[in-house]
Amino acid sequence: MTQKFDVVVIGAGPGGYVAAIKAAQLGLKTACIEKYTDGEGKLALGGTCLNVGCIPSKALLDSSWKYHEAKDAFGVHGITTGEVKMDVPAMVGRKANIVKNLTGGVATLFKANGVTSIQGHGKLLAGKKVEVTKADGTVEVIEAENVILASGSRPIDIPPAPVDQNVIVDSTGALEFQAVPKRLGVIGAGVIGLELGSVWSRLGAQVTVLEALDTFLMAADTAVSKEALKTLTKQGLDVKLGARVTGSKVNGDEVEVTYTDANGEQKITFDKLIVAVGRRPVTTDLLAADSGVTIDERGFIFVDDYCATSVPGVYAIGDVVRGMMLAHKASEEGIMVVERIKGHKAQMNYDLIPSVIYTHPEIAWVGKTEQALKAEGVEVNVGTFPFAASGRAMAANDTGGFVKVIADAKTDRVLGVHVIGPSAAELVQQGAIAMEFGTSAEDLGMMVFSHPTLSEALHEAALAVNGGAIHVANRKKR
Repeated sequence: MTQKFDVVVIGAGPGGYVAAIKAAQLGLKTACIEKYTDGEGKLALGGTCLNVGCIPSKALLDSSWKYHEAKDAFGVHGITTGEVKMDVPAMVGRKANIVKNLTGGVATLFKANGVTSIQGHGKLLAGKKVEVTKADGTVEVIEAENVILASGSRPIDIPPAPVDQNVIVDSTGALEFQAVPKRLGVIGAGVIGLELGSVWSRLGAQVTVLEALDTFLMAADTAVSKEALKTLTKQGLDVKLGARVTGSKVNGDEVEVTYTDANGEQKITFDKLIVAVGRRPVTTDLLAADSGVTIDERGFIFVDDYCATSVPGVYAIGDVVRGMMLAHKASEEGIMVVERIKGHKAQMNYDLIPSVIYTHPEIAWVGKTEQALKAEGVEVNVGTFPFAASGRAMAANDTGGFVKVIADAKTDRVLGVHVIGPSAAELVQQGAIAMEFGTSAEDLGMMVFSHPTLSEALHEAALAVNGGAIHVANRKKR
């Protein structure tokens, strides 16, 4: 007998598992299909983010930063240590345990909320039927009133540097190194490339980042990207802009990479090479030819503002649809879709999705950049505050970077908050909350911020928008 559900979710990443839990909480009979397995062959929920993305990379980033502090930054606090060593297999093992705990936690949440977990590859057929192919090759077809496609993304492969997961690796392979490579190459100066490059640089690798674009962190505010490049270069990352990789040749345990830049063809040799040029949607074998769902030439599923596809009752969320490939964006799309299935008029504010790069210092922003606003012809007032003037940052010996608040010159409404520095992600989230309620810079300036905190930097930057900062000299208005 065919199983029938109110909602069937294909994919158990941050979009899919959140949608499945929410659907069950709203009283809908829900199933979630996932094919990903861990090293032991067991079903591993949580998608790329929990298993080989956001979470494990943050574990390594934190471990490597603690190593750096113990080795190079404790002296200023009066703390003397002996020789500091890093046990890389232990660090990677800790990361694996965190992943195991979190993926197991999702399974527990499924049970607690009554979500039926199905292991296998899900494929949408015509008439909102879903075909599930199990690991042993057996096939089952289930029926759904509503289907949510949340199959996620995978790293982009490039012909000049084919991944072998030994010498040339993708982001997944870069999380599994058992020793620090002496010479590490990274293709791509995006979020993933900079984070993974930072991890291994702190542990002693000589890191070279090859970026095809001439602009560093194009999506970030120009002031932030300039500061980031200066800081990361000082930390030891050799970022080569305008460097287009044209080929690679593996010779035993090393790889020779060929690239072109303003000076012509160059060659450089690495012990390991990470390919981090972005991600592409996983839509291969997701849709039967007669499913009715349409995809574009890059493999993204066409959806409207509410993530509905061209087939009534079929939705798509997360990395398989337009917009930023971010876990939190996928999760909120999942919530919105399920609320709409239930008949509620839910919607998402795509203008206020925060972006974060977990280097040290952190880099984060929400809203628009100054260059984007100027290109649109919007007159703005800008306030900045450096962490070098923050008592809390001084106490923590973490004074690099600044907070930047951008407000409309006519209405004073805050249009962007950009931070590079300690706890940047948390400060930007404060800005996002305020902006969601239509805050003005004056509103933020009139609020009471506790002292001493890093949050005061946001307060002072908001005051500086209108020339009222207290703890830093204000720019004279022309």
